[in-house]
Amino acid sequence: MKTKTLNYLSNKLFFSVDDVAQAAGIKNESAQVLCSRYVKNGFFLRLKKNFYVSVGGWPRYNREDFLKIANYLQVPSYVSCVTALSFYGITTQVQRDWYDNISVKRSIRFEAEGVAFNYYKLKKEYYYGFVRHEDLFIATKEKAFVDTAHLCAFGKYSMDWHACDLKTLDKKLIADIMVVFPEKTQKAIRRLCRI
Repeated sequence: MKTKTLNYLSNKLFFSVDDVAQAAGIKNESAQVLCSRYVKNGFFLRLKKNFYVSVGGWPRYNREDFLKIANYLQVPSYVSCVTALSFYGITTQVQRDWYDNISVKRSIRFEAEGVAFNYYKLKKEYYYGFVRHEDLFIATKEKAFVDTAHLCAFGKYSMDWHACDLKTLDKKLIADIMVVFPEKTQKAIRRLCRI
C-alpha cells in the first residue's frame, strides 16, 4: 500500500474494507486480503469484522475518540453506566481503558490493545434517555444512573455507589424515567435515591 494511502487511513478514527478499497483504488476482495495482512503485520487493529483502526493512531486517541468508536462498534448504542456517570462528574470511580454502552442488539465485549468496549443489552422500551453530544450519543446523567441501577438490580453490573454524588441528580427526572422499568429496578432506585 502506498504511503499516501496509509497516511490517509491513519488519519481516520476508524475504517472499513470499503474505505481501504476506495483509498487504494482496488477491489473489495483485494482490500480484504490487504487488511488481513496489515493486521497480521501489526499495522492495523481489527476491533471486529470490517472495523479497523490504525496501530499508529491508537496511542494518540483520547477519551472522546474512544467514546466515538464505542458508538460505531455496535449500532445502535449509546454511552452509559459508569462511563457516562464519569463523563458528567457524578462518580469518582476511576475508569481506565473501558467504555460502557447500552445496546438493543446483544451484550458483547470488544477488546483491543488493553481497551475494552462493553455493551449491555436493554429491552427496546428502555432504550431512550440519551442525547447527542458533539459526535456521540450519551445517556443523560439521570438515565445513566437508571441504566446502571437496573443492570445492578439484575446482577449484570457492579457499581461502587459510595463513589457517586447522587445529590446532583434530578430526582423528579429519575422518577419519570424509572416508571417503565421493572419493580425490582424501581425498588433499587428508591433505596439509593430515597425517592
